[in-house]
Amino acid sequence: MCRAPSVGRVPEQQEIRSYLVRRGRTGPTSREALERLWPVYGMDVLDGWLPQVLEIGFGMGEATVLMAQDDPRPLLAIDVHPAGIAALLRRLEAAGLSHVRVHEGDAVPLLQQLPDGCLEEVRLYFPDPWPKARHAKRRLVRPSFVALLERLLAPGGFLHLATDRPEYEQHAREALATWAVVEERRDRPTTGYERRAHRDGRGVVDLVCRPPR
Repeated sequence: MCRAPSVGRVPEQQEIRSYLVRRGRTGPTSREALERLWPVYGMDVLDGWLPQVLEIGFGMGEATVLMAQDDPRPLLAIDVHPAGIAALLRRLEAAGLSHVRVHEGDAVPLLQQLPDGCLEEVRLYFPDPWPKARHAKRRLVRPSFVALLERLLAPGGFLHLATDRPEYEQHAREALATWAVVEERRDRPTTGYERRAHRDGRGVVDLVCRPPR
């Protein structure tokens, strides 16, 4: 069993960020959930607790909770949008789940604090596609992120990527060229974003990839 290092303040991320924080107005219900439930489920820095499953970008948390109900492994869910975080906190409370923690902010600086080989699964469902060519460098799946996952994934561990953008699929396949694609569809709950993609006529691709060993 690997142990988490002692961690203080998470260092600021030096790379180009892969997201924009679209901060709208936070209503009273969301504010109440954030204030009341963050001390229960929130995680600002690592403090001896280690995830086995990581989800980056969970939207409103619907799929996160459905999967966690059937999977007792410690799960760390990371996002940057307060409304979605508040929604997930409420869902976790309603479901009575105690093995899930939530982090608000950039995933990479926190992941850099994890010890080698601690993750069994990384979920990246519908990351920001940055569809314009000049913005491709902002996509999360890029060489530095792939190298980080190679360090963090345990033997047999894998990345599960889902996207509705052909340009992101191609970009990811190129970035993960040395990885083995073991599945191109895996059962998972349908997300709200995915339902919207289907309504707009966009197909969805799932890639389950393992790093080279």
